[in-house]
Amino acid sequence: MAKTQLGARVDEDVAELARKRAADLGLSVGDYLARLVQDDASGLRARAVDAAARFLAEHQAIFDEAEAEAEDDRRPDSSRGARAA
Repeated sequence: MAKTQLGARVDEDVAELARKRAADLGLSVGDYLARLVQDDASGLRARAVDAAARFLAEHQAIFDEAEAEAEDDRRPDSSRGARAA
């Protein structure tokens, strides 16, 4: 497939993020951007976000419980030891 060169102006921090993410994936910046556009155009990204939202909605109580337990573990509460005894 023939390649076409595009030019786009983005903030330097966005450009640096794109360079780093492309390098992390072993891709050129152009291939990385092409992948993002293809995923977006195909609806893959939207389906992934929807699936993640459904997962969180179904399991939110578990996450809330784990967070509450973690907060309890961090809280210096002298009565905790008394309850355990």
